[in-house]
Amino acid sequence: MIKLILIDDDLLVVSALKMILENQGFEIAACADDGSRALALYEEHHPDVLLMDIRMKDKDGLTAAREILEIHPDARILLLTTFSDDEYIIKALKLGAAGYLLKQDYQNIAPAIRAAALGQSVFGTEIMNRLPQFMKQTPDPFDPALYGLSEREMDVIRLIADGLSNKEIAGRLFLSEGTVRNYLTSILDKLELRDRTQVAVFYLGKR
Repeated sequence: MIKLILIDDDLLVVSALKMILENQGFEIAACADDGSRALALYEEHHPDVLLMDIRMKDKDGLTAAREILEIHPDARILLLTTFSDDEYIIKALKLGAAGYLLKQDYQNIAPAIRAAALGQSVFGTEIMNRLPQFMKQTPDPFDPALYGLSEREMDVIRLIADGLSNKEIAGRLFLSEGTVRNYLTSILDKLELRDRTQVAVFYLGKR
């Protein structure tokens, strides 16, 4: 059973999410109405996923997520909001959050939690396709050699940042999907990152 913590300053949202998620077999370990309690609750319960609002009165979800991830870099945090705000999306991506969800998209919250618990990033196809637009477009200032990245690995990184799937990258570079997966594994290891979303954020953030 996946264990969750819910944090939102709207008690109606917390109540609705708690009912929906418990009915779908999730364990709700704790609930809170402000980000100031997030770190303490995380360390008390060690949830599989922390589901947290972004806009809250005393401490917002982005600040609370940063505090948790600095101490627990493997924490799986899904951020909730009612707006698809580019600034929030960029900050969530750079923080290393597991995902960014719209509250009104109730039908996708449970699948997103399950995916996040498995280590996947949950930002949705639309957001991933817009990722290059979120980042400043300037020439590469970093030397791939400093990270031990080969020219072919850089090709793969650039295509990941462009939003291509492994299958599409394989077709573009005339490689098998298995070879692309091997390159991705090597890239993640060299950059000490968790998944392809972080690879895209890393690359675009260096541009």
